[in-house]
Amino acid sequence: MFKNQPKGLIPAALSNMGERFGYYIMNAVLVLFLCSKFGLEEKVATIVYSCFYCGIYILSLVGGLIADRTQNYKGTIISGLLVMTIGYIVLAIPIFATADNAASLLAVTCFALFLIAFGNGLFKGNLQAIVGQLYDDPRYASQRDSGFQIFYVFINIGGLVAPFVAPMLRSWWLGTHDLLYNADLPALCHQYLSVTDNMNMENANNLYALATQAGHSLSATSAPAEISAFCTEYLKVFNEGIHYSFIASVAAMAISLIIFLASKKGLPTPAKKEAQAAVKYTAEEKVEMAKEIRQRIYALMAVLGVAIFFWFSFHQNGTSLSLFARDFVNTDSIAPEIWQALNPLYVIVLTPLIMLFFNALAARGKVISTPRKIAIGMGLAAVAYIFLTVVCAIYGFPAGSAFRGMSVDVTAGMKIGPWVLILLYFFLTVAELFISPLGLSFVSKVAPKHLQGLCQGLWLGATAVGNGFLWIGTVIYDACPIWMAWVIFAAVCFISMGVMLAMVKWLERVTA
Repeated sequence: MFKNQPKGLIPAALSNMGERFGYYIMNAVLVLFLCSKFGLEEKVATIVYSCFYCGIYILSLVGGLIADRTQNYKGTIISGLLVMTIGYIVLAIPIFATADNAASLLAVTCFALFLIAFGNGLFKGNLQAIVGQLYDDPRYASQRDSGFQIFYVFINIGGLVAPFVAPMLRSWWLGTHDLLYNADLPALCHQYLSVTDNMNMENANNLYALATQAGHSLSATSAPAEISAFCTEYLKVFNEGIHYSFIASVAAMAISLIIFLASKKGLPTPAKKEAQAAVKYTAEEKVEMAKEIRQRIYALMAVLGVAIFFWFSFHQNGTSLSLFARDFVNTDSIAPEIWQALNPLYVIVLTPLIMLFFNALAARGKVISTPRKIAIGMGLAAVAYIFLTVVCAIYGFPAGSAFRGMSVDVTAGMKIGPWVLILLYFFLTVAELFISPLGLSFVSKVAPKHLQGLCQGLWLGATAVGNGFLWIGTVIYDACPIWMAWVIFAAVCFISMGVMLAMVKWLERVTA
């Protein structure tokens, strides 16, 4: 697995673990945090989530341009780590949201999210560009795909740990106040405290029942002041626990910064490399080079167009799939956020197996090209959503909003076991392993040498476009029987697979 790999690969990957830790913390809690802290509706919270994740990736274009113009990749990466750290520090401050300060606190939260997104833009694409430059050395060129797969494994170690942190800290903090965790209570507490929303009898009974389960006895005969006091206290303690998880993100970013500073001398310095490679070309050679660059950029854009639809579907794990885990899956023993750990766990476990599979095929002379692997990944993503469609249709799940309006006794009997998430994330992760690390490898292969940072930014920019439409899944999830949402994602992935297969031979010629 590690044979013939450059020495700088593992330090670079370990430097990325802090960013992945913070990413998976946000992926696990952001939508649920915005709903529990500010009482936002799911569709509003997912719009904020979509903008944030779109910003993370679109700002990579800015970070790539800065690094390419200054030829200071390492300095840009360090700046990115520092800016992200400041953003997480702001989020870690536990100020309780009230009717008087909610608007200003939401603005501060969005500013902190911008800092994290901008810092990520300075960091992520440029580190990936440096990893790609490790394989410009002819000694390692044939190991480019496997190198990015190894890189992907190590950066996901941070992602494996992160989803456990927020639920653990939140449950601990609730416990210190003699309260217990319940995923449905924050929305009911906000509804009771709202001056514009009249709580119906069904939801009021749900509030009393869940409050009793959470360690505080309430009933229809309880004084309104007592109920208000419980709702206020529960929301305050619940969200303080989530704020403390962002302190862990600050620590993870500091560790990444230390690792990068300690290992940066062993990583490529593009400015020096380009200066040494400077040569003169004839007019004919320049024309031919310009033609080749155009072909490479066209190939890159074609793959980016397909990647948009994969990320639109895959990153539902932080929006509609998180809501699905909260609403329809029995999470009495395991908080819904923790299921986000399945994805990085599968990445770590399955990557060596997939690498062995590809190597075995190559040994038999049956090499699968990177574009063809990406097409297969799109098909696997479609299979994941077809599986979820069938399950939800069989169980007759209604729209998310309709489900949440039922009594807790009825919904408890309708919830499905966690096996559905285990299988779903298995299929989605295998699809990811055919697309994401190999997409990074493809970009580093076709990108002109002087545009490495920008082209890695374009790959992340395609992810940004897909993330910009994540809210659509939540709108369908709340408006229609939820199997309809999964049908749309399956169709998008199948169509993208067909488009990719139609372009495979051309892409193989360009990257030969």
